[in-house]
Amino acid sequence: MNVYQRLQLALATEGISGLVRRTARKFTGSERALVTNAKDEYQQLLDSFSERTMSKGYGDMSQYYWYHTIDLGDGLVTPGDYDYRSSLPLFRFPEDMKGKTVLDVGSATGFFAFEFEKRGADVTSVELPSVADWDMPLGADREQTLKELMAYHRVHTVEEVQRFHLDGPFEFCRKALKSNVRRCHSTVYDLSPDKLGRGAFDIIFLGDILLHTFSPFKALSVLAPLCRDTLIIAQAISNVVDVPIMVYCGGDSRNDDNRTWFHPNRLCLEQMLTRLGFRTVKVVGRHTGIARRHWSVYDRSIIHAKR
Repeated sequence: MNVYQRLQLALATEGISGLVRRTARKFTGSERALVTNAKDEYQQLLDSFSERTMSKGYGDMSQYYWYHTIDLGDGLVTPGDYDYRSSLPLFRFPEDMKGKTVLDVGSATGFFAFEFEKRGADVTSVELPSVADWDMPLGADREQTLKELMAYHRVHTVEEVQRFHLDGPFEFCRKALKSNVRRCHSTVYDLSPDKLGRGAFDIIFLGDILLHTFSPFKALSVLAPLCRDTLIIAQAISNVVDVPIMVYCGGDSRNDDNRTWFHPNRLCLEQMLTRLGFRTVKVVGRHTGIARRHWSVYDRSIIHAKR
């Protein structure tokens, strides 16, 4: 996002007071210090991961993209853009998930899927069949995004991007962890009991997914019948106004994000989920951190919707 779009989004999600706090952090240097520390930690993580993967015979893995930081044991930790390890208690997941079935939608490298499995759950991880299936405008806009991804991974095909961006990192972690998490390739709009091999799940988790969809309400309407008990959403939401709104943040041209489209406010999310049959919808917490490589401070709310 460009500066103007970031200001718009901050105003929509945080209000005037939040925008003032954000500006104050920049002037006092507190945010700058956080970013500097995060960059140092990230470089150490990159160096350690590269050294250990080479020493273990995995070879050069610099083409792989790691969305999540995952501790694979024996000192091997993936250098993910997002490190949720210290934030886990804030999500209010059940400590004991034995006997639970869990669907992790938009699973990426699989941090949450593996965490649910570690707690005893039977887990299905959902990711796209291809990065080309991301919600993107058709035509030159979409082609440019795919071209940039190919350049980032130093490959020549979308299939190779899929391997290095999504499937390869997940499979590497699943093998290292000796995990039994199942991977289902599907868009959120195409999920069904037949495709998933299960009629419903006790828990469905959506981490930063709705903002990347052209049709957030349609996505939720597909997931609602698949959820037997609790739908957990983690993403930026606003409490600023007392009418249900959804802010468009895709801009009028391509920017440095290219896949973020909508941010609903709290009331909008509550009403959509209630309309889809959830009895209670509550914000149970929030977590903040540094998005690595973009070097921005994020602030996410955690919503539990229960049947």
